[in-house]
Amino acid sequence: MNRRNLLIGASAVGLAAFAAGTIILNRRREAEAEALAAATPTADQALLVREYSPSFGPANAPVTLVEFFDPSCEACRAYHPVVQVIRRQFPTQVRVVLRYTVFHEGSDEAVRILEAARMQDKFEPVLDALLEQQPGWAVHGSPEMDVAWEIAGAAGLDLEKAETDQFFPGITGILNQDAADVEALGIRQTPTFFLNGKRLENFSADSLIADVRFAVQNS
Repeated sequence: MNRRNLLIGASAVGLAAFAAGTIILNRRREAEAEALAAATPTADQALLVREYSPSFGPANAPVTLVEFFDPSCEACRAYHPVVQVIRRQFPTQVRVVLRYTVFHEGSDEAVRILEAARMQDKFEPVLDALLEQQPGWAVHGSPEMDVAWEIAGAAGLDLEKAETDQFFPGITGILNQDAADVEALGIRQTPTFFLNGKRLENFSADSLIADVRFAVQNS
C-alpha cells in the first residue's frame, strides 16, 4: 500500500469514527430527553394555559410551549429571540403561550401596557419593542415607566386610548389570575418553560430548541 492510499484509508476511518460518534451522541441525547420526560410530572393544564393567555401558533398544535415571563426580566429578554426561532422553525407544530410573572417593580404596569396593546392588535410589536429596549426603562428598583410608554407609542400603540384601557377590569383580572397560577405552580424564577405540560429544568438556548424539536418529531 502506498502512502497516498494509506492517507485516504486513514481519512475514511476517521470520518467513519466521527459519524459513528455523532450518531451515538444524538441517540444518547434522545434517550436522556425520553428519560427526563418520563420522570418529570405533568403540571395541571388548567393552571398552565388560560383562555385569555396571549399565544402564537395554532390552538390545536401538537406541541405547546408555555413561558412564564416578566417583562422586566433580563433573562426573558435574552430568551425572546430563542422563542422567536422556535416559532419560525415550527410555525404549525408549536403553540407558544405567554403567562405573566410579575416579580419586578414596574412589571405590573408593563403588563398593562401589553394588554392595552393587545386590545389594539399591537401586542407583538409592543412586546418586541419593550424587550428590545428593556435596559432603557426596566431599571430594577427605579423603573422608568414613562420611557416604557414612549417605547410602546413608537411601536404603534395609541397612547391616549391605552392609558385609559390599562385600567380595564379584565386586565386586572388577568394579573390576579396569573399571579395565583404562578403561586400554585411554584414558579420562582423567569423565564420558566413548560413543554407539553412538563417543566424544563437547567435549560439553555440550544437545549430549549432541541427539546422542542424532539417533542415535534415525537408528537
